[in-house]
Amino acid sequence: MRTSLKLIKTSTFRLAALYLSVFALSVGLILAYVYWNTVVLLERQSDETIRAEVSSLGEQYTQGGVGQLVDTIKSRSEHASGNIYLLTNYFGRRIAGNLDAMPVKAVKGRGWIEFPYAVETVDGVERHQARAFHTPLDLGFTLLVGRDVQERREFAELIGRTLFWALGIAVVFGLGGGILMSRNFLRRVDSISQTSRTIMAGDLSGRMPVSGTGDELDRLAGNLNEMLDQIERLMVGMKEISSNVAHDLKTPLTRLRARVEDALRQKDDAVHKAALEETLEEADQLLRTFNALLSIARTEAGQAREGLTGMEAGGLVEEIAELFEPLVEEEGGTLAARAESGLAIRGDRQLLAQALTNLVDNALKYAATDERALRIELSAQRRGDTVVIAVADNGPGVPEGERERVVERFVRLDRGRSKPGNGLGLSLVSAVTSLHGGTLELKDNEPGLRAELVLPSVGDDG
Repeated sequence: MRTSLKLIKTSTFRLAALYLSVFALSVGLILAYVYWNTVVLLERQSDETIRAEVSSLGEQYTQGGVGQLVDTIKSRSEHASGNIYLLTNYFGRRIAGNLDAMPVKAVKGRGWIEFPYAVETVDGVERHQARAFHTPLDLGFTLLVGRDVQERREFAELIGRTLFWALGIAVVFGLGGGILMSRNFLRRVDSISQTSRTIMAGDLSGRMPVSGTGDELDRLAGNLNEMLDQIERLMVGMKEISSNVAHDLKTPLTRLRARVEDALRQKDDAVHKAALEETLEEADQLLRTFNALLSIARTEAGQAREGLTGMEAGGLVEEIAELFEPLVEEEGGTLAARAESGLAIRGDRQLLAQALTNLVDNALKYAATDERALRIELSAQRRGDTVVIAVADNGPGVPEGERERVVERFVRLDRGRSKPGNGLGLSLVSAVTSLHGGTLELKDNEPGLRAELVLPSVGDDG
């Protein structure tokens, strides 16, 4: 009972019922029109035949009198096929025809009548229905001409029953189809609801079932699954952040505490001053780590999305190159910038500048080697319907198997652990790129690393 109520309450059943109602009404009107036209057409044909017979017999009476009319009626009665003839005198007695007596309905006046009469068949006497026209003649004679309409009536009744059952079958099948569709729809909705309850219970690995038909429920399930994937990634990221923060900050905090305790045991002011300076530097590093984490969190949450405006990518690249060129030259390297004009994108200038700053800073820290002079190149170019902002160096690069891992938080390759940093630079770059609807791609620069920010273009008009 509860299942039936659930089926009736589904939007699919209601939509099917509404469609069925409109369909049944339309079909009913069409069938009624067909039935009415069929019956009217048969009646019109029958009445026209009777009128023609009355007119013909009237001419016979006018031309040859009663004698000729009687002969004609007798002749036609012998070969009658469903036709009815009767001629009576002033006293109502039959003179000619194949009907025994004048029907009661024709006792006076003239016009159309319908009446039952007896017909002899091989199976015995049957009652048929007749339709006739009666009219008085001169000298008290009365003429009646009609046709047996029993078959027409039965045919009309057959059409009526057929149309009724056709409409009834359409309604039954329509309701059955509505119930079947509602059951399938309800089954899929219940499956989605069950998965939702599983996810709400804490199992973030659950995903909405997809039937593969590509209908609206599949599209909804696909969007929900993408959302769940993102939520799961964020939750896993939060767990990793908590674990990494606890792991990576435990060592500097322990070192800071040990330094303070050692300084407290000393009586030398110079030692105290040096300990405070080192503690201050360590605290600044911790603050930078926390600020980077907060920036990544805000960026991934999309809180900076309202700051996205139209901007030109080439100008930003040239500004960053101008800013870092002196620093690169101090390291004995060269920095070149190559940017096309008219590269319109929609972005947050400050966040994109921070991302490029992180990439150039990484190149300065990790790309410099004793084997070759450092070379960094910033570029911006159009690629199809995207704008690619790239930072390339000629350093040792990143192994292909490590390129996906280095964008995670607190991940630092072995050769970079001796360099200052917290392992959050590429994580912030990846988050900024995702905020702008783009992707961060790390490629081999042969030699070195080429980091590309692939961002959607908004056209030359911004």
